[in-house]
Amino acid sequence: MLNRRHLRIKVLQALYAYFQSSDSDRSKAEKELLLSIERMYDMYLYLLLALPEMKRAAQNRQAELKKKMRPTPEELNPNMKWVDNALVAAIEASSSLYKISEQRKVNWLGAENQEIFRKMHLNLQESEVYFEHMHNGQQGIEEDMSFALQVFKLEIANSTLIQNFFDEKSIYWADDLDLCASMAIKTMKSWKPGADFEIMPLFKENDDERDYILTLLHETIKQDAAHESDILALADNWELDRIAKMDMLLLKMGLTELQSCPSIPTKVTLNEYIEISKFYSTPKSNVFINGILDKAIEKLSSEKRIQKSGRGLLN
Repeated sequence: MLNRRHLRIKVLQALYAYFQSSDSDRSKAEKELLLSIERMYDMYLYLLLALPEMKRAAQNRQAELKKKMRPTPEELNPNMKWVDNALVAAIEASSSLYKISEQRKVNWLGAENQEIFRKMHLNLQESEVYFEHMHNGQQGIEEDMSFALQVFKLEIANSTLIQNFFDEKSIYWADDLDLCASMAIKTMKSWKPGADFEIMPLFKENDDERDYILTLLHETIKQDAAHESDILALADNWELDRIAKMDMLLLKMGLTELQSCPSIPTKVTLNEYIEISKFYSTPKSNVFINGILDKAIEKLSSEKRIQKSGRGLLN
């Protein structure tokens, strides 16, 4: 489910916590890393379950209006276009989604959570997007999918109520919403009418992602002193205390990946740590990290300390 960049960021966060702590227990750092990734999968499941909850809130509202003292004809016979949405129905019927959600105790049960969706539904009802969809006279799978995805993007992924829920639920979710929302959207877009609604696994079967993140974590810790020595040798006229801590950590991870991950091309490693530095370090860090890693690739290659196992991986 997760892309390599976000896995690198998760390792970066775990390493930062490890080096900031007085506790040098590597197994604890590993446990925290894996837990943070597990919690991302929970967020992904929560997001997929949100559309059926929006539908349920709409049904509850329709039932309330019918019980009024003098309901209007429209309230007695409401427009069912949103409630009958085909994509939402497919999500509701997904045995794999609800089975794994039950196993992981992921659900929107409870009056407080239901109030979130009641408020979100009322907000949706007031939107131009909702009015247009309910009255445009268009029917069919494409119309249903387009609107369901709009509801997800506008009313769920960007909802302050949902964001507050996640903030209170887990400290690991501060930076994860965008990625988890994009994975939920990808899952919904991949559904084909008539087929079961399938969810993504956390790690693909026979994939090496778990081994990759553990190698990156443990080898960066293990080679800390050696990496620091290499970086200072490459950073002309730079004292250790002049290098931002996050820059140093990103460079150490880069050196680990260059030497301990034989299937990842050197250019990919270089580009990835440059990009991550743009969001997690100082404004000029990307230029500094580019320069140091570029020189590191040349030096380590000449010393045969970079061993890649496939064609083109040194490029």
